[in-house]
Amino acid sequence: MYFVYVLKSRNFDRNYTGHTDNLEKRIEDHNKGKTRSIRAYLPFDLVYFETYKTRSEAVAREKFLKSGAGREFIKERY
Repeated sequence: MYFVYVLKSRNFDRNYTGHTDNLEKRIEDHNKGKTRSIRAYLPFDLVYFETYKTRSEAVAREKFLKSGAGREFIKERY
């Protein structure tokens, strides 16, 4: 099982979208600062996620969510 997720910074108007096969561990890693590109925006809360059977489906959905239409989709959800 694969997850596509969106995290929102508690202190900044900043989102992070990614995919993983272990959602809890990945969020924990993000909040421990293990992802350099978003370290300055810690901490993060999970605001949205979806599940997929294959990695390729998750990667395709992540790519959509990072597009303009995908960002609008997420904005409507929270």
